Formats: sequence, C-alpha cells, structure tokens
Amino acid sequence: MTNILVVDDSTSMRNMVSATLSSAGYQVKEAPDGKAALGVAKSMKFDAVITDLNMPVMNGLDLVRNLRALPSFKYTPILLLTTESSSDKKNEGKQAGATGWLVKPFNPEKLLATVGRVIG
Repeated sequence: MTNILVVDDSTSMRNMVSATLSSAGYQVKEAPDGKAALGVAKSMKFDAVITDLNMPVMNGLDLVRNLRALPSFKYTPILLLTTESSSDKKNEGKQAGATGWLVKPFNPEKLLATVGRVIG
C-alpha cells in the first residue's frame, strides 16, 4: 500500500486532495499544518508528501526543510500544492528540497499523474 501524507490548513482542500488520492487506491493521512505533519511523519513511513505552502504554526517550506533533515525522508517525493505560482517561490521550494510544485485549484487528473510520476 502506498502511503501519502496530505498537509493543508484548509479542511476542504485536505478532503478534496485525500478523496482524489483515495479513489486512486492510495492510503492517505492528513495534517492541518507543518508541525502536526512532522509529528505524523515521524510516526510512520510515507511514499510521498503533498503540502500547502502558506499555513499557520509551520509553513510548507519549513516542513520540507524539516522532513529533508530526517534520514527516512531524504529521497521521499514532496510536492507543494499552493496558490503561489511565482518563480521566486518555486525556486525557494526547490532550494528547500521540494520535488515538485502544483498550483491550486488543482486538477484531479494532473495531481494523480504527478503523484504517479514522482512515486515511480
């Protein structure tokens, strides 16, 4: 079973992403912010992480940096799913260790294709 961690402070966005992934057969865990996600990430193995950028407590870039510092997440695909689309933010995400960048509102087929591509 492929486990994916979905992180977003918007409950409706988490639900939409989770429903899309679950319908494709993925096992999904959710977290409302980066700090909560870090705790969940340390408790089990994930094959990918999809996180929002702008969140309270710990934002997506800080989450990416913290996950990349963990040996078990050194090579785990991490996708940022956000309303931000500037090249500066994308570069910041890449420097933090993000694997890819998706812009909200997301297209379910594109999300699944991207997840399939990064998981392999």
